[in-house]
Amino acid sequence: MDINIKINGEIEKVNGKELSYSEFVERYMEKNKPVVLTGLMDNHWKACTDWVSPNGKANLQFFSTHFGDSKVQVADCDTRDFTDQKREEMSVSDFVGLCFKDECSAVQCSNQNGVSNGDSASVPYLKDWHFVKEYPDYAAYITPMFFCDDWLNLYLDNFRMNTYSDRDQQNKEICCSDYRFVYMGVKGSWTPLHADVFRSYSWSANVCGKKRWFFLDPSQCHLVFDRNMKSCVYNIFDEVSDSKYPSFKKAIWLECTQEEGEIIFVPSGWYHQVHNLEDTISINHNWFNAYNLSWVWSLLLRDYNEAKEYIEDIKDICDDFEGLCQRNLAANTGMNFYDFFTFISYFTLANLVLLCYINRRNGSTTGNSSRVAQHVSMNIGSIRKIASEMKHSGGLEGNHDCIVDMIKTFEDPRFSKFCMQVGKTYLFIHGQSYLFSDFVGAATVDLVDLGILKAHTSSQVYTPEDLIKFIDYAIAKLGDFYSESSVQHVA
Repeated sequence: MDINIKINGEIEKVNGKELSYSEFVERYMEKNKPVVLTGLMDNHWKACTDWVSPNGKANLQFFSTHFGDSKVQVADCDTRDFTDQKREEMSVSDFVGLCFKDECSAVQCSNQNGVSNGDSASVPYLKDWHFVKEYPDYAAYITPMFFCDDWLNLYLDNFRMNTYSDRDQQNKEICCSDYRFVYMGVKGSWTPLHADVFRSYSWSANVCGKKRWFFLDPSQCHLVFDRNMKSCVYNIFDEVSDSKYPSFKKAIWLECTQEEGEIIFVPSGWYHQVHNLEDTISINHNWFNAYNLSWVWSLLLRDYNEAKEYIEDIKDICDDFEGLCQRNLAANTGMNFYDFFTFISYFTLANLVLLCYINRRNGSTTGNSSRVAQHVSMNIGSIRKIASEMKHSGGLEGNHDCIVDMIKTFEDPRFSKFCMQVGKTYLFIHGQSYLFSDFVGAATVDLVDLGILKAHTSSQVYTPEDLIKFIDYAIAKLGDFYSESSVQHVA
């Protein structure tokens, strides 16, 4: 099968060892630009030895022997299920048995471009395995420094999402434990066209095998949707209907081939389709932080408006119409306004604690010279910007339930642990890990002795306006650590 899409350019490939954190931020994260990074895995990852046979192929038998009882989701790449592939839950041992059973047909099921020709039996692809959560002591890999500023997984390591919508009953489908995954696919397995959950960043590391990626810049993503902007093209190599997707042929794609030992950075909002050219094992994280927080809020607002429009006809007979909209939003998107607002409130507090520590250690006159202080100030500025957007959009308007009580949060042992992890992250990525033991010792005092924060008129946060007032009050008390220049544009 020939590739009929327009491809104009490849993704840049860079030696990660020759790139500083600030250079990665400036060249890729801030610009929301994809890149393939080499030299960051080597053989110091346990996964690179345990999961790979001496011949360099995927050691699937190792998984069957050591993790065989784990229950995982396996996609049938030849069977569509709405916007995804049909999935079945099975044990890792059963998945491995399926791969060996269908080895011949799996190899024959794709052409040189890795595109399925549909002439074979089902092609299995193990996806979204929460391996880290299930085996926390195994330490299969070390997250590269470039991807450590991961608010999503830092938060989920300590708190649960969907606390508002699941007060009466936990919904396991929307209350995800984390967004760190292992993927295992035979040659010919693939993932349909999509943009990542929450419009997060993602990074994907090939432990073994080879993938071919096709990317579409966010500025062109409207071209792969139907006339009503509701349905996205499923497979860019299908015969795409001109009448349903009238602009599809105008799309200009980027491509790259990801080799073993390479890590690809996928920015927010980039639609992509991925094909395994060989039997492949990869490690994938979804994550976001201050640089792409606005993408997350924009998606939530869009999905909320769609959820609200969908049930508008029952508004007059619904006792709690707004509550129903938020529950539907959580079910469809993975979080709702309450979850997101709780999330940014906790990160506000954690960043303020770290800023207090920097202030106490360096003094307010030298604080701005600290890269950690500058980064934390930028974080707080980004959160304030999003809170302002929430306020102007009417998000949580009229809410009468306290979402975050600052005083009680400070007294929560989970929050203390969370603060330690946030502090460790920024000290590490800015080359100041030597301060961590000092921070741990000082942070407990800071958590108890934050009079400048506790003196605020109300410790209870109900709305974005409350959070904005809290931030402004705290920053005013902290002095010159914060300035308007810290409110940087977040793409």
